[in-house]
Amino acid sequence: MKRREFITLLGSAAATWPLAARAQQQPSKLPLVGFIHSDGQGTSAFRVAAFRQGLNEAGFTEGQNVAVEYRWGEGHSERLPALAAELVDKKVAVICAGDVLVARATKAVAGTTPIVFLTAGDPVEDGFVASFNHPGGNATGIRIFSAGLVGKRLQLLHDLLPTATAVGFLMNPSNPTAPTQVKDVQAAAGAIGLRIHVVAASDEREFDTVFETLAQQKVETLLVGADPRFNSQREQLILRAARDRLPAVYEWRESATSGGLMSYGTSLTDAFRNLGVYAGQILRGAKPSELPVMQQTRFELVINLKTAKALGLTVPPTLLARADEVIE
Repeated sequence: MKRREFITLLGSAAATWPLAARAQQQPSKLPLVGFIHSDGQGTSAFRVAAFRQGLNEAGFTEGQNVAVEYRWGEGHSERLPALAAELVDKKVAVICAGDVLVARATKAVAGTTPIVFLTAGDPVEDGFVASFNHPGGNATGIRIFSAGLVGKRLQLLHDLLPTATAVGFLMNPSNPTAPTQVKDVQAAAGAIGLRIHVVAASDEREFDTVFETLAQQKVETLLVGADPRFNSQREQLILRAARDRLPAVYEWRESATSGGLMSYGTSLTDAFRNLGVYAGQILRGAKPSELPVMQQTRFELVINLKTAKALGLTVPPTLLARADEVIE
């Protein structure tokens, strides 16, 4: 090869080397996870933080080796099917459905896309999985206990206000577990001599009527039934209960930390962390059909002393001693 030809070839190669090096240094496309919840982004910081922690435990850090697409229903369940379809169209590797409403909407449109759900219902009866130990299909998830705890919440109200005899029970008639919840509450009330007044609301537009009815029935305390809509609309419920000076107990810790009097239920922080763990395992190649449905068994009682004082209530020391968290 002539000297001039060699120099020309060397210069041409040198010009291409930086391009090739830059191409090699560019990170490959990150695996994509979809996360969808019927609540709003503004009230879900704790959910996202716990979910990211779970991803980290599984070896994934958002923005480094995984990307997450978030979708929020903002309390409007009719939006959920379209939001779930958006994630499917983006070809996410797995969709994390943060509550039972989202899980139903996602299952209807997901096709073969893997799903990790969080539900307070029975995932077998709801058709999400074939069994707890062997889910089959493309879905698995986390089961939390809530609807079955209404009797326990009623007992806690009674422990707080033993002289109160009339209790309002707010339920959502469109929730499949509503009949069972009403039956459980009535059975628990009968065992301790309480009168239950059942009121129904499907969304916040009916709250005015509900609280007017409770006032007419002269109820002394309020038990809020287990329902995703009530959780997403907890701010409105808490404000109405405070305005009517009505002591109330809710299902999730977030209601007590937002100003509600008391809550008792499964730890949602643990549940969303495990949602992230399962998503990470699927990213690593695990099949949903082979991941058993995880059942959350850690419960927490939270009492808001600031709210109790505003209502003129003295929380018995024995009840305070049982609380997992006391807000002052």
